[in-house]
This record gives sequence, C-alpha cells and structure tokens, in this order.
Amino acid sequence: MATSGKGRKTCYVRQPMTTTFAILLGGALSVDDRVRALVDGARVIAADSGIRHATALGLTPELWMGDFDSAVQSDHEAWPNVERQVHPAEKNYTDGELAIEAALERGARKLVLVGALEGERTDHAGLHMIKAVALAERGLNIVLTSGDEEAVPVLSGRFTIDLPKGALFSILPFSDLEGVVIENARYPLDGLDMAFGSSRTLSNIAEGPVTVGLNSGRGLLIARPHDFSGS
Repeated sequence: MATSGKGRKTCYVRQPMTTTFAILLGGALSVDDRVRALVDGARVIAADSGIRHATALGLTPELWMGDFDSAVQSDHEAWPNVERQVHPAEKNYTDGELAIEAALERGARKLVLVGALEGERTDHAGLHMIKAVALAERGLNIVLTSGDEEAVPVLSGRFTIDLPKGALFSILPFSDLEGVVIENARYPLDGLDMAFGSSRTLSNIAEGPVTVGLNSGRGLLIARPHDFSGS
C-alpha cells in the first residue's frame, strides 16, 4: 500500500521478483517433468494460441498478446481475465517476438520458450532457434522446449546440460565453430574446428550430463531427453 502526498492511499499489485519468464508459443508441447521443472516459479506471457499450454502446465499468464489470428474461442473462454495486448495482423514482428520483448521490458534474464521447436510452421521454429542464439549473445539465459526436444544456444565458453544416459543430442553450427569440446558423450571432441554447415556434431549420445565447450562461433544444442534409439 502506497500513500500520496495528500494522504490518499493508492493500491498496487506487487509483481513477483523472479526474472525467469516462460513464453508460451504456438508449437507442439508434450508436458513432462523436465518441462515442469523449467517453468517452475516462472512468470508467464502467452503469445496468441500459445495460451493453450497454460492449462496443460497449470500456469496463469500475466499477459496474453498477439494478433489473435490462431487462438480459438475455447481459449478466450478459458482465460477471460488475463490482461490482453492486441496487435494488428500486419506487423513487423511475430507474436512470439512481441512476447519476448514484453518479458525483457519486465526484467527477464532467463527465457523458457515453450512450444518453440515443433509444430505446423517450420519457419517459426527456425526463427525461434535463431532468435534464441541472438538473445544469448545479449547475455540472456535461453532454453527452448517442446517436451520431446530441448535446445540451448552454444557460444564461446563452457556449460553442462543434464541429460540421461543414452539420450540423443546434436549441435547445429550457425557459423564456423572453433575449439569444439564435448565431454561425457559416446563421441567426445577435444578442440575440433568445424565449418559452418558441417554435420560432424549431429546424432551424438549422452553418457549422462554432457559438457560442451567452444572457443568461438555460435550454434545450438538440440537434445532429445527421451529418445534412446541410438543406445
């Protein structure tokens, strides 16, 4: 409760302090414990038909935005009280981009892009992957998920992704990569240089949590945590 200079009391709503936002996108989603863990405690913004994932995840968006060309009547009936931000269909940004920018304006430092990897629109999925790498270059922590697949940007430095033994994963190079390191995998690498477009880092198999390192370049690690077909 805040008080004005003339003694009037002004009510306001405190926003959660978390800087993790789940962005609900229109692609396919299989909900599992990994997805639930990724969005646990996150603030939520839905992009158009991505609102349908809110029910499956047990989440309530603080904002629903887009041109609303793909949300159906049942979505509107299910979420009548969520704040909406309507944009014209003819615009320079996708609904997902607008939702991401709204999250950044609200202080997001980590983004979980839910429904980002699979669905009817390959062009949208491709853009989500490129956008994720661009956001990571700005210092943001980014994860993309469909439940069946999970992806994280690969930039210079090292990180570890927690994967079950036998899970498939690949690294897609978005540029020439220098000094690629992959540890705790069936096909380890120690400082490999590879050209943009190379398939050398596709279809590897985790031996448990995998550590990835890179000296320079940009790429995307795509994992299939439930796919043990290569074991």
